[in-house]
Formats: sequence, structure tokens, C-alpha cells
Amino acid sequence: MTVAARLSPQPWMTAPESLALFAALASGGADARFVGGCVRDAWLGRPVKDIDIATHAPPERVMELLEVAGIRVIPTGLAHGTVTALCGGKPYEITTLRRDVETFGRHARVEFTDDWIEDAARRDLTMNALSCTPDGAMFDPFGGLADLAAGRVRFVGEAHRRIEEDVLRLLRFFRFHAHYGRGEPDAEALAACRDLAPRLPTLSGERVRGELFRLLTAPCAASVWRLMMGQGIMVHLLPEAMDTDRLERLIAVERDLGVTPDPTRRLAAVLDSDRPGALKAADALRLSNHERDRLLALVEPPVAVAPADDRKALRQALYRVNDAELFGDLLLIAAASHDGPLDLGALRKALAVAEDLPGLKLPIAGRDLLELDVPRGPLVGQTLKRVEAWWIAEDFQPGRDACLEMARRLPDQASGRSA
Repeated sequence: MTVAARLSPQPWMTAPESLALFAALASGGADARFVGGCVRDAWLGRPVKDIDIATHAPPERVMELLEVAGIRVIPTGLAHGTVTALCGGKPYEITTLRRDVETFGRHARVEFTDDWIEDAARRDLTMNALSCTPDGAMFDPFGGLADLAAGRVRFVGEAHRRIEEDVLRLLRFFRFHAHYGRGEPDAEALAACRDLAPRLPTLSGERVRGELFRLLTAPCAASVWRLMMGQGIMVHLLPEAMDTDRLERLIAVERDLGVTPDPTRRLAAVLDSDRPGALKAADALRLSNHERDRLLALVEPPVAVAPADDRKALRQALYRVNDAELFGDLLLIAAASHDGPLDLGALRKALAVAEDLPGLKLPIAGRDLLELDVPRGPLVGQTLKRVEAWWIAEDFQPGRDACLEMARRLPDQASGRSA
């Protein structure tokens, strides 16, 4: 395989930990390269997250070489040729070159090989089949660099066959198109996705959630979601999630305000449903309890809130919600639900109200009422609620002394004390 290009030195390539790993492998004659996402994203100038390495040495030999070099190694997936090296506190996944003997769903029976092209042929997309040596020599067996330059997401080999091997690749195609694609999607891939979409329900909810949540963080998530709807994909996954116009407006609001994209918030925006529909979606995606509860609160808010509300009403809503993050999300979705022109200044002021939450706490508690000789029992709670209602109506301004005085003046409390 000839060198296709050269990647300029990257900090993660020249880091002492990376150099130590490659030196340990080279000491035993093991050829090794960086592979996959780290190479792809570095070529595009994007942040690199996980660092993956491939080598022709079998996993047992990799472990031996690393241990001799004093590098801790964990046998995370020996049957599939993968170990994880911990070097300088950083994890590096190292996998032996493989070729598929038989595929079934997400799994495959593999054999180790020393052929880099055979290993690259196992990758789903051409842009994920790139590899490079520590000195930056790039290898591109399937035209991934040209596809990256064109913003074209393309399968390695025949699209239909690759999706048949693992239907999760169907969702990965759309997720990568959302993050890396430009213009019209690859026609062959799109046709294969349409044809094989009925197989999507065979996937686990956790894996579907992983792909859809990553897709939802993309700047063009709404247009790709709309594309999936048009191709008959979403009907097999989330038929309740069809409000792409609101999703598009939410993404625009987040962009204009510099708000970090959040997949749960964006899922709530695209859900054209009520609480039962949101519960169905949460179950289908196997959301965590926290994600489910947050989604339900965003689909059917516990209080009505709008950016145009005055400060007093917003503070009351914030107090009722008792969650600054949820309060902000409710405002963002309320803004996205409005078809007309958006007043970003008003929205910014409304969001700033969330900073008031630490101070919005009733200054008295039940023990204070007991010291006022309020009898133990239901009257304590009833009195607290009445004081709280007055305190809220006064925009949370009365302090401890004023709240105690109000408690003294309440007729039921006074009669309870005299009894």
C-alpha cells in the first residue's frame, strides 16, 4: 500500500505516551499505525477524542511487549484481538489486524492477519478506513480522503452488503452524514438504507439511542432527521418524532445564544407527542431514569413558561421547577415552539433568571413554627404552605422575620396555638 498523503505532526501523535507505545511495539518487530476516527478527525482539523492503534502482532504478543516496557495493559477483548494500554493515565485501544470469516449481526467470526487492506476492508465507511504511521504517513485504500474533501459519506464496498452484515451501520451512515456530509447523500447508500430499514427494530434500544443522540448533536441534525423521515427510516424507530421544524428552530436558537447542543433537549423538541408518546420513545431508546424524567418534563412542562413572561412570573416558574437546567431547557423549547420572530434579548434575560435559584428558598421551616407554639401535626404543613404562597406572591422578597410575622397573623395558626 502506497502512502497517500502526510499528516502534519499532532500533539497526540508526538505525546510521550504515544511514542512509548510505538517504541514498545517496534522493539518486538510489530508494525503499528494509528487508525480510524483519530486519523479522520485530525486530517479535518477537528478535536481528537479516542486514540486507536492497529498492529499485525497477535494480542498476546502485544501484551508481552507492553508489559516488558512497563506499560499496564488490560485484555479487554482478546477473542477479537483488542487490548487496552494505560500509558500516562491515558487509554489506548490496540487491536490486531483482522479479516472477517463470517458475519452475523453486530458480531463476526474473525481471523488475525498481517494484511492492512484486509483489515481496512472491515471498516464501515471509507473515511473510517484511514490509517497513519507515527511520522504522519497516511494510507487510504478506499478513497476516504477524497470522500472527506467532498463531504461524501460512502460505505467500503457494496452498501447493501455492509448494512446486511450489521444493520447498525444504517444509522451510522446518517449520523456520519450529519457530522461530515455535505450536499446530497450517496445514492447507493441511501437506496440500501431504504431497503433495509425494516430490520432496524432488531437493534437494541441502547445502540439506537447511541447513534440518534450523536446525530442530534450535529448542526444539521434537523435536515438529516427530515431526510430519514423521507426515506422511511424513522417510522421504524420513533414514529412520534416528526417535528423537525421545531428542532430546526431550537438548533438556530442554541447557535445564536452559544448554547451547547443537548440530545435530550433536541429529542424533546422533535417529539410531536404527549406524555404517553414520550414514555414510548424513552422506552424504545432505553433512556436512563434521569433522561426519561427530563424528557417527560420537557414534553409536558410542570409549569407554563415563556421568554416574554415578566421577571416575577419567570421567578415563580423557576421556583416551581426547582431546577435551573430544566428551567433553561423549558425556555429554549418554548422559544423554538414560537413561529414568529424571536426576541433574543428577551430570551437572554429570561435565561438569566435561572441564576436566582440559590436564593429562592423559603426562609422558615417547620421547626420555626413549632417555636411559635403551632401544634405538631397537619397544621404545621398547612401554615407553611400559606406562608409560602404569600412569600411567592410577594416575589420572594420577605425575609425570615417577615415570614414569621405572617405565620403569627394567620388565623388558623393563632386558633391552633390558643387551643
